[in-house]
Amino acid sequence: MKSVTNLGSSNNPNSGSLYSLQKGKIPPQAVDLEEIVLGAMMIDKKGVDEVIDILHSNVFYKDTHKAIFEAIISLFEKQEPIDLKTVSYQLKKDSKLSFIGGDVYLIGLTQKVSSSAHIEFHSRIILQKYIQRRLIEISNEIIENSYDETSDVFDLLDAAESKIYDISQGNLKKNSQTAESLVSLAKAKIEEISKKEGLSGIPSGFHEIDKLTSGWQESDLIIIAARPGMGKTAFTLSMARNISVENNIPVAFFSLEMSAIQLITRLISSETGLNSEKLRTGKLEKFEWEQLNVKVSNLESAPLYIDDTPSLSIFDLRAKARRLSSQYGIKLIVLDYLQLMTVGSSQKTGNREQEISTISRNLKALSKELEIPIIALSQLSRAVELRGGTKRPILSDLRESGAIEQDADIVSFLYRPEYYKIDEWDDEDRTPSAGQAEFIVSKHRNGGLNSIKLKFISSLGKFENLNTFENPFEFQSKINNDTRINPDQAFESGSYRNEDSEDEPF
Repeated sequence: MKSVTNLGSSNNPNSGSLYSLQKGKIPPQAVDLEEIVLGAMMIDKKGVDEVIDILHSNVFYKDTHKAIFEAIISLFEKQEPIDLKTVSYQLKKDSKLSFIGGDVYLIGLTQKVSSSAHIEFHSRIILQKYIQRRLIEISNEIIENSYDETSDVFDLLDAAESKIYDISQGNLKKNSQTAESLVSLAKAKIEEISKKEGLSGIPSGFHEIDKLTSGWQESDLIIIAARPGMGKTAFTLSMARNISVENNIPVAFFSLEMSAIQLITRLISSETGLNSEKLRTGKLEKFEWEQLNVKVSNLESAPLYIDDTPSLSIFDLRAKARRLSSQYGIKLIVLDYLQLMTVGSSQKTGNREQEISTISRNLKALSKELEIPIIALSQLSRAVELRGGTKRPILSDLRESGAIEQDADIVSFLYRPEYYKIDEWDDEDRTPSAGQAEFIVSKHRNGGLNSIKLKFISSLGKFENLNTFENPFEFQSKINNDTRINPDQAFESGSYRNEDSEDEPF
């Protein structure tokens, strides 16, 4: 009968290993395949090319095999020939020839194989055995550390998750694909898109932005950057509302700055047209309470998931995003905002720029893994404020790391001249800038660049399309042609607002 009552004690540093030995088990290994792979690498240069990006020295179970592989890698990096003699000479230079058993052992390895056939298949088995050993080792460490009453449980979770994540990142490498297979996949994708009505990606609800991007595309990392007060959160909330309410597409919103209640209150204000100040104080008239109850129904049923975990680490985000993808099928992630994230206590480098680079790189990796777009908000440096003229942001203003610009597929900025007491746009017509914002696309890996003007309703914390209807007659025509709407209903719902009217729709 198996017993699980003696997993070990915190006084015994090898308790996990002892438990494995007590069960009569030895670590997973494939020493015979290690010998075959090393022998093949010394008799056939093609064998080295096939496995050089699959294996590393730590995957070998025997220390002698690690030393031989390191000698082969050293020759490969110096672009020198790899054979029995050169490997022997390199080991001699490294003072490891006698350690591995001399030339006799090397000769024995080469005699075990006649070619490098199936070397990749054998190498992947060796890698699998190494991953199993690492998982056992990490599990034993987790068991041991969990018995330590002085350990912080969240630090333990963070460390465990990051170690397992490191295994997957460092060892599960994707193979290259042939042009033939990729062309076939691309044609299938194009055919699928052609059958879809409308955009190929996730619609933001802002027509000109969607026209430029064809919607937010899967596997893209989109950065939206601005100085404080420009409306980053308001813009992404408006967009999340458009996507989840109007299109019924599941969205995950990670807020590191504001609480979930604050965010949903903003959305209620936007949805109902009730001033956010009134919602904060609760001083509503009777008709406003009725308005509130009626108009939040669409928001209540929307597939919008808000997480307000503070100081969220990239590893926590990865775990949460995977769960949300599995449980609710989320199609887009919004992160507010990037500079408030951490890499986790076990990964701290002391250099904030390196930390931001790690976060940015992992966000891009996560978008590729889940095959969904990730929109991350970012702060800008104070250089914008010191600049003369319009103070319109540029790529070099991205705060703390050029890696953000490098990893992102789209880098965009929000700019409101009104914030800087600038009353007119700097265009030829010198049009008024009050109640307007500019969405500036400064990097677009798969498309063009543009600056798009949007309407900003400050009292509701809401962004809308600017000039949806060019003139009142166009609006009247829409009403007359739409059997679902009559003019009275349109005005009662607040769907029509004169551009020259107050921000408040009621």
